[in-house]
Amino acid sequence: MPKKRILLAEDEEHLLEAIKLNLELEGYKVSTANNGKKALQIFKEERFNLVILDVMMPEMDGFVVAETIRLENSEVPVMFLTAKNTNEDKIAGLKKGADDYLTKPFNLEELILRVNNLVKRGLKGEDLKEFNSYKIGDKTIHFNSFELVNEDGSITALTKKETMLLKLLIERRNEAVSREQILETVWNYDVYPSTRTIDNFILTFRKYFEPDPKNPVYFHSIRGVGYKFTDNQH
Repeated sequence: MPKKRILLAEDEEHLLEAIKLNLELEGYKVSTANNGKKALQIFKEERFNLVILDVMMPEMDGFVVAETIRLENSEVPVMFLTAKNTNEDKIAGLKKGADDYLTKPFNLEELILRVNNLVKRGLKGEDLKEFNSYKIGDKTIHFNSFELVNEDGSITALTKKETMLLKLLIERRNEAVSREQILETVWNYDVYPSTRTIDNFILTFRKYFEPDPKNPVYFHSIRGVGYKFTDNQH
């Protein structure tokens, strides 16, 4: 049976090595990263049964990494490691799609127990609802196949970036999402699209979904802030 794979991102080297060693002794195959950007890069190259993220990391923090992972994969369990112990931080972590949260300093045995439980749960797929499709008006977005199915059954192909941006706006529906957040989660700062680029995506979405693109009811530009998807039906 192939080993279960874990992605571990932690910038404290001694802690990273200690956790890696203990997970390997449990029979896991562990890939490591010491910053958020590298963690995302590794995540995109391999498949994992669990992702463990330190919250405070260079390049990109654990919350942003988790949110970006969730746009592409709603199934893989995510656990946060953090020195922050406030309820606000825990709630923030869970909102970003985390399945568990462990505060430093922690007992390695407890970590292993939680890891085993999360990997088992991930395998069974219990309590992990996949966000596969979403209906806007009479059109349905299928996130896994990058398709938009129109009312007449015809299909419009979506690009990966279009799908990720739609997913981000829909997950944060009725909230303004800043340009900075869109850049971090959809573009990962690999390239710096101009504001115009994001505006063009929004114009495209209006053509796809709005009954009257000049008077949008779903996709709004919030001057000086960013963008908002409004849907009161869900």
